Amino acid sequence: MARDTLFLLKSDFIDGAGAPYFCPDCAQITGVLDYFPKLRYELDIRYVDYARPRREIVAILSEQHQGCPVLILDQAPPMDALAYMTGHANGKSFVAGAKAIASYWSYKYGVSRPH
Repeated sequence: MARDTLFLLKSDFIDGAGAPYFCPDCAQITGVLDYFPKLRYELDIRYVDYARPRREIVAILSEQHQGCPVLILDQAPPMDALAYMTGHANGKSFVAGAKAIASYWSYKYGVSRPH
């Protein structure tokens, strides 16, 4: 069964000196997944390292579009979903950013929308 693919950064990544970091947008999406566990069954969720290039994402989209979180749609979106798309690369539509992804899930899966 083909599913949309969600890429999130792994937590506790290093970026320079000091304590490890986490990605606030990825944490927000993780929270949405906790609110609505049924989404985990609908998606192919992959965790990637902070370091670039993020080869899995680059292989699908491109080096220009390897930010996280990103939801890559398995199929072209219907016309009424185009407003939720934030980009298109290599024949794939995608939604980037926590609020945009959560808004798209509200449209597609009927979960609550972000305020």
